[in-house]
Amino acid sequence: MSRASGQQKASPAARRKARRYAVQALYQWQIAGSSLTQIEAEFRTDNDMSAVDLEYFHDILHGVPREKADLDQKVQPFLDRNIDELTPVELAILRLGAFEMSHRLDVPYKVVINEAVELAKTFGATDGHKYVNGVLDKLAQRERMVEIKGGRA
Repeated sequence: MSRASGQQKASPAARRKARRYAVQALYQWQIAGSSLTQIEAEFRTDNDMSAVDLEYFHDILHGVPREKADLDQKVQPFLDRNIDELTPVELAILRLGAFEMSHRLDVPYKVVINEAVELAKTFGATDGHKYVNGVLDKLAQRERMVEIKGGRA
């Protein structure tokens, strides 16, 4: 279900749902190592995706693994431990946030951080959202300095 060019961009709610499913799918990919095509097919079959920005879901699900090494390298300087010591949930959320921060410049950095924090509150450990917030805030200082200095929110 692809949007034709010229149509309005997806609603924030549709993007939020895409992120929610994407972080679950990325978690599954990290843990089980299943193929992305198989995971995507399962999510599209097993969930009501009618209100989901499917293009965004696909972009995240395939973009994060493709850019994994680069994303991990970008967040590592802001971690207080080795990336391999993060919980799988924190890792999936940080990779998703780093992907959006680096590759989805159409999404304001504050939205990237807020959405990742909400995902961490939903799926992560008790204070995991604070950790995600701190790491992505520091990453934003590096990746989105022009946007931050320009005051775009």
